[in-house]
Amino acid sequence: MIQRVPLRLAFTHIPRQVWAGGYNYQSNLFAALSQFRPGELTPVLFAGNGDDDADLSALAEIPGVEVVRSAAFESRAGLAAALALGLDWKAAVVFRAQRIDAVFETARFFGWRLPYPAVAWFPDLQHRKLPELFPRSSRWRRELGFRLQIASRRTIMLSSESALRDFRKYYPRARNDTSMVRFATQPSTAYLSANPAEVIAQYQLPERYFYLPNQFYRHKNHQVVVDALTILMQRGFDVVVCASGSTEDRRGRGYFEHVMSQVRNRGLEKRFLHLGMIPAPHVYALLRASLALINPSRFEGWSTTVEEAKSFGVPMILSDLDVHREQTAGEARYFGTDDPFTLADHLMRTSRACEVSIVRSLVPHQEHRVEAFATDFTNTVQRAVRC
Repeated sequence: MIQRVPLRLAFTHIPRQVWAGGYNYQSNLFAALSQFRPGELTPVLFAGNGDDDADLSALAEIPGVEVVRSAAFESRAGLAAALALGLDWKAAVVFRAQRIDAVFETARFFGWRLPYPAVAWFPDLQHRKLPELFPRSSRWRRELGFRLQIASRRTIMLSSESALRDFRKYYPRARNDTSMVRFATQPSTAYLSANPAEVIAQYQLPERYFYLPNQFYRHKNHQVVVDALTILMQRGFDVVVCASGSTEDRRGRGYFEHVMSQVRNRGLEKRFLHLGMIPAPHVYALLRASLALINPSRFEGWSTTVEEAKSFGVPMILSDLDVHREQTAGEARYFGTDDPFTLADHLMRTSRACEVSIVRSLVPHQEHRVEAFATDFTNTVQRAVRC
């Protein structure tokens, strides 16, 4: 195959409201490619006509990124054709019109007859390790998508050694080319424009707080934080956890309402504060000024929030997952996913150790990790095109 430079690589838009981590992943990837691999890949982002203008405008401002709107990319448009005919032909027509060279598939299958090299990103295999957290239809839909991508000989991209081990465990007969690409982030200056003191005042937060910026998916495990706060209240020790993120979990309705009812029933309204979906600059402002990041998740492929905390040197209190230890090289405090007592101890010790509020800046040499991310991703795509 004659390889055009730069390669025009198709992405499909991930709405921030649906999956903030996926949206941030693409945003950081596009910025990293622009900075460290200019002229090698052109990200062409395909979105539906009804997708959020603000989401897309922020991505379009990244140098080198092109945004294309089409009805072919509305929600599940084209899935039936991809399954029945082997090709989402409406999407393929748009790809051809935009002179696409390769496709990056994220939670979308374009068919085994797709006439382009394709890299399929498996962010994690949560549906295999924690099937009880998925409705049966959702679990089998995800599994079908993964198996179709494997059978279609996609290059499979995973985000960690932990995810790669899971892939080999659950799909031992897969002979696909696999690649591990660890995500790293270096937030743009636009995301650092908000003054942390002003943001804290806007949301009426105390100066000292812990930050939990996870969407309210059941596996994100907010409940253990509520339990830890209950323990601390019983000990007479006061800490505040500020949470932000979407309250929608399409796999299981009612989780947010359940967590917040526990907060009210236990009298924790002043200790567990939920801000909802907030602008990205506010997320970074709150992260930089927090006592520590909390991520109590039961499962991660490669945590975006952990990467963001690492980029500022923010202390971290994390669930004791293999991938969390892989990401942090042991430089965090860890607790079991069902162990609120250890989490409570960590919150106490961290709070006592940080008597003065600190606003952190980007750590030095962060660009080396981001450059490796961009290089590994580019090499994965170029290898898929050559095969």
